[in-house]
Amino acid sequence: MMNDSLRGILFDLDGVLYNSDSLIEGAVEAVDWVERRRIPHLFVTNTSSRSRAVLAEKLAAFGFRIAESAILTPAVAAADWLRKRPPAPVALFVRPSTRSEFAGIPFLPDDAERGAAYVVIGDLGEHWDFRTLNRAFRLLHYNPEAQLIALGMTRYWMAADGISLDVAPFVAALEHVTGRKAIIMGKPAAEFFQAATARLGLPASQVLMVGDDIHADIDGAQAAGLKGALVRTGKFRPADLEGSVKPFVVLDSVANLPTGFATFG
Repeated sequence: MMNDSLRGILFDLDGVLYNSDSLIEGAVEAVDWVERRRIPHLFVTNTSSRSRAVLAEKLAAFGFRIAESAILTPAVAAADWLRKRPPAPVALFVRPSTRSEFAGIPFLPDDAERGAAYVVIGDLGEHWDFRTLNRAFRLLHYNPEAQLIALGMTRYWMAADGISLDVAPFVAALEHVTGRKAIIMGKPAAEFFQAATARLGLPASQVLMVGDDIHADIDGAQAAGLKGALVRTGKFRPADLEGSVKPFVVLDSVANLPTGFATFG
């Protein structure tokens, strides 16, 4: 019997179901358990370096059966937001794989330094360099009305070779130099969690967010009215439990979700 208080689940990907290219033990079985019980669920990630199609392929290689439509990324949210507005030139700072999510949206050539109405910043990883960051600055500087859009505000993630910078530090640099605040399309923005719970058709209070990031996943979700389950995998550190953010529940890993879900509420 499903818990009366919790009726739906949001899963983060990296750090919860897998670490970079390594599957987290028991993750496939946990997701299968959720699917067999037909618990409404969605996979929400701040990953902006890959499209949903690529993410679905990666998940399939690990043994998950997850459709593209069950994955919500900041790029998808940003593209939906842009399509609801009058067409205007967009400067995309995203990897080639992610550009497919922006189909039908007019974007500028990669060497343009003027003319952007929107500047979209995603995770470029090692593709970031001074020239690239400076071009983003120039696009914003030369049009005071241009809007800065951040595909999430994750500070860092656990890459195959260790902790690595994510999108937030680069967005913060652009905010600082332009004096402009970014529109955030991803965790921890409340609008992103609201979009996810709306897709589930459930009120936020009945949805559990399972994540490894105490700020983007847990604090963001709980500020939006969801309940947060922090897993001790991925980027989790014991110090995460010593701060002001108090998760609804802490799990050793997502593998523990089936045995605990019925008692969380």
